[in-house]
Amino acid sequence: MKIKSFLYIFLFSIFSVSGFSQNVKLLTIDQLNERIQNGKDSTYVVNFWATWCAPCIKELPYFEKLSAENKSDKLAVLLVSLDFKSKLTSNVIPFVKKKNLKSQVFLLNESSPQEFIDRIDPSWSGSIPATLFIKGDKRKFVESEFTYEQLITEYKKL
Repeated sequence: MKIKSFLYIFLFSIFSVSGFSQNVKLLTIDQLNERIQNGKDSTYVVNFWATWCAPCIKELPYFEKLSAENKSDKLAVLLVSLDFKSKLTSNVIPFVKKKNLKSQVFLLNESSPQEFIDRIDPSWSGSIPATLFIKGDKRKFVESEFTYEQLITEYKKL
């Protein structure tokens, strides 16, 4: 009887934890733009990254900290993975769970890199990490890795 009870508790705890884990959704550029347009009173920090990009991984905690320390602001930190769509379940979701990311995480669902790069910002060469800052009608695109201090500085400039 004890083994049966233990098994139920064990299974319940596994399903309870997985129920609260971060969900990674597919996102197109049109959906991203719609999301931003519908939240004109918010500041958006949209970071483009990938699980295979060492500088991206290094700076992810800074975006998490920015979000946590500015909860009273109307700030939305969106982490947009540029991994291949085929890597969603094998790489991206396990990575997000392992790193315990709290910000909203998306996988970009676009087939033409040059087209989505130009739509994000015409000056973007396509390298990552890259970050888009948006507040109302103000937009700033930065194609480089951030320290936490640099990230805060850019956020406060908006």
